[in-house]
Amino acid sequence: MTVIINDGCISCGLCTEICPEEFEFGPEGTAVPIQDPVPDDLIPGCEEAADSCPVSVIELED
Repeated sequence: MTVIINDGCISCGLCTEICPEEFEFGPEGTAVPIQDPVPDDLIPGCEEAADSCPVSVIELED
C-alpha cells in the first residue's frame, strides 16, 4: 500500500497522532508519508488516519 496526501492538508495533526510511524509534518508544515510502501502492520493505522482526516486528503492505493 502507498499513502498519497493530496493538496488541501490543514495540518490538524490527527494522522500524526493516529499513526506516527507513517505520518509526519514535512518542511512545508503539512503531513507527509514516511514509508513507501507502508508495512503491513501499519495499514490499519493508515486506514484510520484516512477515515479521520477532516479534509479527506489522505488517499490509500494498493
